[in-house]
Amino acid sequence: MNAQVQLGDFLRTRRSQLLPEDLGIPTYGERRRVPGLRREELALLAGVSSSYYTRLEQGQSLNASPEVLEAIARALRLDESERLHLHNLARSAKGPGRGRRPAPEQVTAATGQLLDALADVPAIVTGRRSDVLAWNRLGHALFAAHLDPGAPDRPAERPNMARLVFLDAHTRDLYADWPSKARAVVGNLRLVAGRHPDDAALHALVGELSAKSTDFASMWADHRVKACAVASYGMRHPLVGPLTVTQQTLGQGPDQNIVVATTQAGSPARTTLALLSQLTAGGTVQGDPARPGTRAEAH
Repeated sequence: MNAQVQLGDFLRTRRSQLLPEDLGIPTYGERRRVPGLRREELALLAGVSSSYYTRLEQGQSLNASPEVLEAIARALRLDESERLHLHNLARSAKGPGRGRRPAPEQVTAATGQLLDALADVPAIVTGRRSDVLAWNRLGHALFAAHLDPGAPDRPAERPNMARLVFLDAHTRDLYADWPSKARAVVGNLRLVAGRHPDDAALHALVGELSAKSTDFASMWADHRVKACAVASYGMRHPLVGPLTVTQQTLGQGPDQNIVVATTQAGSPARTTLALLSQLTAGGTVQGDPARPGTRAEAH
């Protein structure tokens, strides 16, 4: 993922989504060949020369100042996640990447303790590339009951949430509004790619998903970026039936998160989740933080 190309593509896709009339730019009834603002119109709004902005989109200007990037971000009406992504891409474009392949990620002691405390709430720990580093019993039961509960303990076999969403039929069926979940996954992965342009394993993951899923390839080409935070999803669980959960992503330091699924007090979903807990409580579940020595606390 060449950062200069990524920067240009991101600017073009965001520019194409702006309508001239929304920004007070008269078109006099003109029919445009391509949607969105022209480069010179965007440059005028940002207060930079048209030639400079064109070079930036073409990857030929690698020294844009933070002030210029902020002006372009305002002109493009970027949200906070998109602004961060723009700055990350511009910084990465200044120097070639080394294609580093990081060591297997570790669950920190503090994150492990928090996972222990969430025994009654479905929770999973994810790493930089959305690999599942650990999960509690309910997290496994809700999100991936069809997989080996001990898989996160083995770095080479860890489930990857992006792969599951796009390539796993069980996970696709689990979400009633699968496209919404899929867009969220892509938006977050795109944000991570901007922060870590030299991550060889991340490059490989994006390449694999692009080759195996036309849905992923189409969504990735849109250059949407969005940090995972809070979202509600309807789920169709094969064991307990439909329920609606709120998924919250809690940052646990650089590139490590705990994703929890909560339900509204007194709701049918709360009852359904309690039933799932009862049905899975008696099983021998590997990776269960409730039993010392079985949870993947360090890898």
